[in-house]
Amino acid sequence: MLKEILEEVRKKEPLIHNIMNRVSINDCANLLLACGASPVMADEEREAEEITASSAGLVLNMGMLSQRVIPAMMKAGIKANEMGIPVILDPVGAGISAFRRETVEKLKEVMHFSVIRGNASEIRALSGKREEGKGVDAAPCDQVTEENIEQMVKIARECSEQTGAVVILTGAMDVVTDQKESFLVLNGHPMMKKVTGTGCQLSALTAAYVAVCPEKPLESALAAVCAMGVAGEKAYARMKPEDGSGSYRIYLMDGIYQLNGEELEQYARYKKWKS
Repeated sequence: MLKEILEEVRKKEPLIHNIMNRVSINDCANLLLACGASPVMADEEREAEEITASSAGLVLNMGMLSQRVIPAMMKAGIKANEMGIPVILDPVGAGISAFRRETVEKLKEVMHFSVIRGNASEIRALSGKREEGKGVDAAPCDQVTEENIEQMVKIARECSEQTGAVVILTGAMDVVTDQKESFLVLNGHPMMKKVTGTGCQLSALTAAYVAVCPEKPLESALAAVCAMGVAGEKAYARMKPEDGSGSYRIYLMDGIYQLNGEELEQYARYKKWKS
């Protein structure tokens, strides 16, 4: 299953429209190219609908939210829904300010998301509970551990039930769920936290994977999370004593570029959560 989705991305080269933050925009564009997709980054309201209409997937990333960009997000998301184009929401820091909380609610009112990807604090905020994150990072109490994984699955499932979206809750272990099935993904490496925007990159990767299999958003999201985690492990395996986070950032991109379907099937570590 994972193999086929990865290979479909390379075969179809989906165009992914990204309305996102400037901190990670370059890495997300390059990661989309590395996985076999094609990026377009456009946040001007006057062209949002037109560019979305020619795309196979849409990413709405709230990392550097501004009043100027919200109308473009609204128009792009509504157009994507009209045309059956998957919309991936990355609710960066969703609950850390009234502005972000109000914007998330507005987005939820006017459009449907195929997938929502965020850390536990962000996913909790989308369910109407106050986020207490550390900036755009998860709050210490929301760090995913073996001890609280059942609670994290519950948080993600509740968000899925409220929004109708597949939910990816990322952390030391990742949760991928819809209203019926949940998976735990064990791939990845702690070094990924030392590179800005790996979550944003995962959202972009998810858009590419869902774009080629829109009828299977849960399976496509699972494949994307596993692929990112496997690439993170491969990147760390390349590290030399003199390497640091800068080298790791490049190795991570290389890991996505070099990853093939057979490797993904072989090294993906996930399990179905008992519902």
